[in-house]
Amino acid sequence: MMSHLGMDLFDPRSAVMDSDLISSPTRGPDPDFGFAFNDSNFSDRLLRIEIVSDSRAESEVCQTLADWAATRKSKRHRGDIVKKDTALDINNSPEEQILDCLQPDDEEGVGDENHDEEEIRMIEDPHSGDEAANSDDSNLSDDCSKVLKVEMLHISSPILAAKSPFFYKLFSNGMMESEQRHVTLRISASEEAALMELLNFMYSNTLTVTTAPAILDVLMAADKFEVASCMRHCSRLLRNLPMTPESALLYLDLPSSVLIADAVQPLTDAAKQFLASRYKDISKYQDEVMNLPLAGIEAILSSDDLQVASEDAVYDFVLKWTRTHYQTQEERWDILCSRLGRYIRFPYMTCRKLRKVLTCTDFDHDFATKAVLDALFFKAEAPHRQRTHAIEDSSYTSRRFIERAYKYRPVKVIEFEVPRQQCVVYLDLKREECSHLFPSGRVYSQAFHLGGQGFFLSAHCNMDQQSSFHCFGLFLGMQEKGSISFAVDYEFAARSKPTEEYISKYKGNYTFTGGKAVGYRNLFSIPWTSFMAEDSLYFINGILHLKAELTIKH
Repeated sequence: MMSHLGMDLFDPRSAVMDSDLISSPTRGPDPDFGFAFNDSNFSDRLLRIEIVSDSRAESEVCQTLADWAATRKSKRHRGDIVKKDTALDINNSPEEQILDCLQPDDEEGVGDENHDEEEIRMIEDPHSGDEAANSDDSNLSDDCSKVLKVEMLHISSPILAAKSPFFYKLFSNGMMESEQRHVTLRISASEEAALMELLNFMYSNTLTVTTAPAILDVLMAADKFEVASCMRHCSRLLRNLPMTPESALLYLDLPSSVLIADAVQPLTDAAKQFLASRYKDISKYQDEVMNLPLAGIEAILSSDDLQVASEDAVYDFVLKWTRTHYQTQEERWDILCSRLGRYIRFPYMTCRKLRKVLTCTDFDHDFATKAVLDALFFKAEAPHRQRTHAIEDSSYTSRRFIERAYKYRPVKVIEFEVPRQQCVVYLDLKREECSHLFPSGRVYSQAFHLGGQGFFLSAHCNMDQQSSFHCFGLFLGMQEKGSISFAVDYEFAARSKPTEEYISKYKGNYTFTGGKAVGYRNLFSIPWTSFMAEDSLYFINGILHLKAELTIKH
């Protein structure tokens, strides 16, 4: 009677889809069946749990995530051991199903005529069996591991099957053979606490453990038994705990360690955000960042909020880290082309640095050529086309056309050699960037070069000397300090409408010496409030377009 009831109530499709339904915002909370846990009145099965010895002592408990990670390295996952799924084994009594959580051996009795041919995935842990060599035969499991103790639990197959495709397959295989079924699971001693927590969760939707190592143990057990709802619950608990660089790196590795990777993706994303936020100023933690593994570096480089002087600095850092961790040229080619190279936003690098990319032997030539060409084509685009590329690229991991929060604002530079050495520099500033300048801030452009000398533009919020109000100022400075003397003709211009030409604001000539700068405290001859007003003529779609022309003075 019980077997027919079980088969009628549960559709395999609903069991498989359960993990997706639980996460749906339209679905209410799961019912609490905690009252039925290990209660014979509400159970139709008896679960026998054999706990066998393993390399981790029974009394050993991981106190830190470092201990947990070290322990996990010594254990192999289910998929690393079982090559053929022969998990369900009907023993001497047809009423008892034994699911061995260790590596199975081929046995003659597997081909019983009542054995369902549907394969059941295994849960296992490797054991040498040496510790059981001198023990009594009655305490030996099939693979000669010592059975330390046995736990007996009353379980409800409908409840477990609803939460776990693994248990659904277990209970539906051979269901018609008997009205009563004794199911045996064999697990290692180090997994006992986690399995008990998991079984309790499947009834009550709650966990009693609160430490990160214990929650991770439950998460791994939930993955083995395909309880995605518990994995998501563990992920939420871990996200609510204080995160450290060590824990974040451990969480980044979870998708490669579990079968249900989607269930831990929010935790992985939170770990990436933590690392990106902590190390957004690479120069502040340079030694620490240099020792991070590849996954940590990728999390940092994927951030738009990376606080660096320019994308040139990102490129230099990537090369330094790669050369430190990968000794051969072939290794560097592989890691830069397949992994790290896509996080370098080449379109925002200076042309001088892009030339160096083409000759850098750490990059595959074809990869470097394509990256530089794409960057140059992007630089040649009109600003509105560049913004379109950025929007289209925003959904990709690389985000190569997305501008970071650079310390020095990127510029577009056009250089001429004849009839005179000249350069035209375009600087775009967002409205929010300008608003942050008030009341006395300044923002600098990336360096550009003319006649072998480095120059930069700087935008200021100043006090007008005559009228005593705040205003917008623009200045031109030369990088080199000391006794160098360099004379240029210059002109500042701005654009007030997308369809119009840049309108000249000021022009003059200046001889730079000792790192001096020249410019105008009130470029637009209006107060700051008028400049930043909603109806200001100088912001086109929220962008201030500035231009500077420099010509070497003969």
